[in-house]
Amino acid sequence: MTQKRIYFGRFISTPKPDELWIRTGAVLVDSTDGRGVIEKTDWHVNGPNDAASKLGVEAPVVTAKDDGFFFPGFIDTHIHASQYPNAGIFGKSTLLDWLTTYTFPLESSLGNSKSPMYNDSSEPPDPLARAKAVYNRVVSKTLSHGTTTASYYATIHVEATNLLAEIAFKKGQRAYIGRVCMDRPETCPDYYRDESTEQTIANTRASIEFCKELDPSGERIAHIITPRFAPSCLPETLSALGALAKDEDLRVQTHISENLNEVKLVKELFPEQDSYTDVYDHHGLLTNRTILAHAVHLTKEEMALVKSRKSKISHCPASNSALGSGFCPVRELLDEGIEVGLGTDVSGGYSPSILDAVRNACIVSRHVGFLKGGDSRFNLSVAEGLWLATVGGAKVVGMEGRLGGFEQGMLWDVQEIEMGQIDESGGGWAAGVDIFGWESWEDRVAKWVWNGDDRNVKRVWVGGRMVHERKP
Repeated sequence: MTQKRIYFGRFISTPKPDELWIRTGAVLVDSTDGRGVIEKTDWHVNGPNDAASKLGVEAPVVTAKDDGFFFPGFIDTHIHASQYPNAGIFGKSTLLDWLTTYTFPLESSLGNSKSPMYNDSSEPPDPLARAKAVYNRVVSKTLSHGTTTASYYATIHVEATNLLAEIAFKKGQRAYIGRVCMDRPETCPDYYRDESTEQTIANTRASIEFCKELDPSGERIAHIITPRFAPSCLPETLSALGALAKDEDLRVQTHISENLNEVKLVKELFPEQDSYTDVYDHHGLLTNRTILAHAVHLTKEEMALVKSRKSKISHCPASNSALGSGFCPVRELLDEGIEVGLGTDVSGGYSPSILDAVRNACIVSRHVGFLKGGDSRFNLSVAEGLWLATVGGAKVVGMEGRLGGFEQGMLWDVQEIEMGQIDESGGGWAAGVDIFGWESWEDRVAKWVWNGDDRNVKRVWVGGRMVHERKP
């Protein structure tokens, strides 16, 4: 059986923030080594029938419909897999109350039979069964929305965290799996925290080893060091995690400056450090492989420090709005030369869709512009939003040049989008996006961004393997 495939049709991507790249052609993908790499492209192919001869190879041809296109897979740079059942549940909370009221009870229930979530249970709970249901669903759901790569937060539980890694691997998603680290008694509930720095490191090492056994290459599945946020960890734990990340050459993910009360709390808990950013830097956690989620309230000095360490930002606009945390000034971050991607931040964010994050990023940028005196320079365009969701995200997770486009040598992590078309009677098939046929392709893409959803995602591939297909 051949391990090569030709993909023919319309290809749309955003190689630069201000460029929407639209071409018709053919792409040859070689999956012989199981990686699914783009071997060759030809943008002068007239149709699927001459694709093989133009590319100089005999291989099956996968064709996108005329009303659709191939688009790079979305990269979710910040999502809490364990919180998926709470998507849309946040009441009137702000960040710190929301953690106590909704988040810690749910997360603890995936590995602790004494979780407050089980107080009303009449039968003995099976936390791992609950974790299996949650993680199977969230991986399938994000794939159905075109997310080919996700940087996940799990829980403090080793077994459940390893289960998430196993499920993502089996379903074919590219994923970075974080066992959440939290052990500071005054900020973490007794029922949901590590007992000591030693336990934090031992349990994290166990998850690291599991991911290495699952995928020795680290290309599809890898552990990511995950201190929840500075207030949840003892200072010695933060230092130990920084040392571990360096020793193992691993990515780091955490939260920063999401909420003003949180920033105030960090100042109280770490009075010897100059800023929230300095706390991470002091403990060796501000590296060129670090993903900092939110960054809503960074000072100019903190931005300069983030840039100097080449750390990255995950912008989570839906969550910041839902929890009333504020508006992240993305344009300022980009102007400072900081790499930025998008995160859904489920369940602070209500949706597992990065496409939804794109439109929220555009909306929030307009609020930022309004607050800056109506300056439209702060507005993100559709192309910029899609760039953040693909190329920007690839930079944030350390996969620059390998994900986010259709260049030779890139991995085939791709979604096929179809939109349908309205006929003269006003009928016809359309999934959320009403296309009448006279729109330019630039306008069709804009309509997809503002109105599209998972019904438009026909097929998804990761490393050349089809991992999702929408059923009619």
